Amino acid sequence: MERRFGLIHATALNMTNMIGIGPFITIPLLMSALGGPQAMLGWLVALVIVLCDSTVWSELGAALPGSGGSFGYLRQGYGAEQVGRLMGFLFVWQFVLSGPLEIASGYIGFAQYLGYIWKGITTRQTMLVVTIIGLANLALLYRRIRSIATITVALWIGTVVTVIAVVATGVRHFDPKIAFDFPPGAFNFSRGFLVGLGAASRIGVYDYLGYYDVCYIGDEVENPGRVIPRSILISTMAVAVIYLAVNLSIIGVVPWRDFVPAASHPQSNFIVSVLMERTYGPGIATLFTAMILWTAFGSVFALLLGYSRVPYAAAKDGYFFKVFARLHPSQGFPSVSLVVLGVLSILAGFVSLGMVIDALITTRILVQFIGQIGAVTLLRRRAPDLPRPYRMWLYPMPSLVALLGWIFIFATTPPMVVAFGLGALLLGVVCFGAWSWRGRTWPFAARGLAASL
Repeated sequence: MERRFGLIHATALNMTNMIGIGPFITIPLLMSALGGPQAMLGWLVALVIVLCDSTVWSELGAALPGSGGSFGYLRQGYGAEQVGRLMGFLFVWQFVLSGPLEIASGYIGFAQYLGYIWKGITTRQTMLVVTIIGLANLALLYRRIRSIATITVALWIGTVVTVIAVVATGVRHFDPKIAFDFPPGAFNFSRGFLVGLGAASRIGVYDYLGYYDVCYIGDEVENPGRVIPRSILISTMAVAVIYLAVNLSIIGVVPWRDFVPAASHPQSNFIVSVLMERTYGPGIATLFTAMILWTAFGSVFALLLGYSRVPYAAAKDGYFFKVFARLHPSQGFPSVSLVVLGVLSILAGFVSLGMVIDALITTRILVQFIGQIGAVTLLRRRAPDLPRPYRMWLYPMPSLVALLGWIFIFATTPPMVVAFGLGALLLGVVCFGAWSWRGRTWPFAARGLAASL
């Protein structure tokens, strides 16, 4: 492929995927996690984890600049035809689960903000909205897309305008007494504080997802050893500043007690609309809500488009179920992969946003994030001569900090969600075993060969 992504393009790609509906739907959940503005500590913990984890992505992306990202890193790190085959399968397996969860968060966010316009929307009506938007998204993508660049740019412009409007409003009307109105005992250290901090950190990580997206198109990046690490660092820091500005803009105008806890305050579902209504009136707030709906749909459109190609690519290379490699007979797009992820996304949209975020992060931690920390360590030992244009600074400290951070987030996750993550992983191992046995690939091919000698 042509290497046409420079530093600006790669950074824009990461930031486009990082900034979607996230900052507009998570602030009430973030504040509810610790019961006040002290929950911003969780956002800072997430930033530390993501920055350390970005060095793992940077070293792997610079050393192995091919398409597929984690899929390739896990295979090479653990041995492409042995344990790496299992890790590659498990990555795609969890992606088929976590990808729809991420898309579903956009559907849920769309339905929540629609609630500002559609007064008194019920739970059943919300599920109907999720279904309709999900089917519309699937229908738009169930064809050969020839205008992706134009659509993406238009959606990105809407996102940028929306973010700028929120920040500008916050700067003009920011009140530090409202923003930093800490409740009594806000920083009392206890088990409950740690659990709440973990919940806030999961929400923070969710907001940062996408800082590594350039790694998935590594073979289209010019000078990847330089561009990939820099684009990851620049996009992460830039988005951190943007999110800080957005969060402070909201809590500096709308008192946090007006939407915390989120479960008992319906206005928390469309907090940015409330911000605009209090500042400019209901007319501007309705127009702004329409812009957020545009942004939400744009994010789920881009996610389903890109994510549907991951199981297809793995199946095409023989690392996942063959059925996912099927193309539409006339239009030439991965129809099975698109439909499976599209339908799962709609079903995932029927649960709460908090549950979706918890399940999404928990599912990805075990194989993708922790798995890649193992991969970078194994490659250092097994392939010391592998060209590494970027080497992790202060190795192995950043990877160890990231590992401890991921373990902390996983350990403070509700037991039911942890059970879901572990159960999904175990089921994936069982499916890999059955799939490998049927195809006589590792580990069964190796056993069969040994028995015949």
